[in-house]
This record gives sequence, C-alpha cells and structure tokens, in this order.
Amino acid sequence: MTADHYFSAEPAAPARPVEVEFHAAGKDYALAAASGVFSAGRLDPGTAVLLRKGDLPTAATGGAVLDLGCGYGPIACVLASEAPQATVYAVDVNARARDLTRTNAEALGLRIHVGAPEEVPEDVAFEQIWSNPPTHVGKAELHAMLERWLPRLRSDGVAWLVINRHLGGDSLHAWLVSLGWQVARVASQKGYRVLRVSGKTD
Repeated sequence: MTADHYFSAEPAAPARPVEVEFHAAGKDYALAAASGVFSAGRLDPGTAVLLRKGDLPTAATGGAVLDLGCGYGPIACVLASEAPQATVYAVDVNARARDLTRTNAEALGLRIHVGAPEEVPEDVAFEQIWSNPPTHVGKAELHAMLERWLPRLRSDGVAWLVINRHLGGDSLHAWLVSLGWQVARVASQKGYRVLRVSGKTD
C-alpha cells in the first residue's frame, strides 16, 4: 500500500509504464503513462467528455493556452496538435506527470512548455485554459487553484472545465458565478459537467 496520490509532487511508488490509447478530434493518440499519475490506465472519462464537448482550439488559434493539471498530457497533446500556432503550457505539481508529458510531446513532435505551476512566467495571459481539475484534493484546494489561474485569462479568454456532477460540479458552477465569472454549462454527459468560464462581470 502507498499513500501516493496523483497530486503528489514526487510519487514514491515505482513507475510502472503503460500506454494509453484514445481518439480525439479525429485523431488517434497513444501516450506513455505510468503509475502514480492521474488515470494512468485509461483516458479519464471526464477528460474524454471535455475533449469531445469543449470547443477545441484550431489552426487559427494563437496566443497562450494552458492545460492545468496536465497529468501525462492528453489534453495538452490534443491542444498542441489542434493549434500548432498557439503556445501551449502544461502544468502539474506531479514531477512524474511532467516527465511523461515531455516524453509524449517529443514523441508526437509537439511544442509544449511543461513545468511546475511556479515555473509559468507571471506575465503570461491565456487565451484558453483547459482543465479536468483534481476534485479529490478537497474543495479548499480546488478553489485556491482556480482562484490562482482563472484571473490569468485574457479579458476575452475562455476556460473549459470538466467536473463530476457527484463531486461538486453544480456547486462549483454556483461558486464561480458568485465570484463574478460568466459560466455556462455546455454539456452534461456520463455524470460530468462541462463548464465554459469567461470574463468576470464586475
């Protein structure tokens, strides 16, 4: 038994390598993953819903795009593949996850800036933020993470979040609205809510 979680900074469990195959935006992906990283055995169902229901960037998308809590990099790889002109950042507190994302980006020939949260330059403002946030860290930590990163959206920027309805999807929606964000539930599928978050109303 181990106390490791996918949000551990340095997982102590041995990194048992696996490959995760999935289809997104008309393309097939086969990414390296490993134990000690979120949803290492398969593409997380919430991530699958997000990639299917969110409005993915396109070849015309420029500026900076963020995968917040990247894991082994499925969202970041899709974003970078769909929007090669954008500057894609992938952040995670888990060092093993960051290493895997770098490996996957290199294998696919994608340009992704991978780092710990504190390694993202403070002056970068994002056109888009994509996240399947770690609800199991607890409400306080989840709220702190979003309060840190959502204000870094450009004034016309958009965040796409997927939240399990049974793990606070509707209460998170209400909380974001209470902070002044414009929030639309764009999809509800397989128990997950896909939220589109845009500029504050104040």
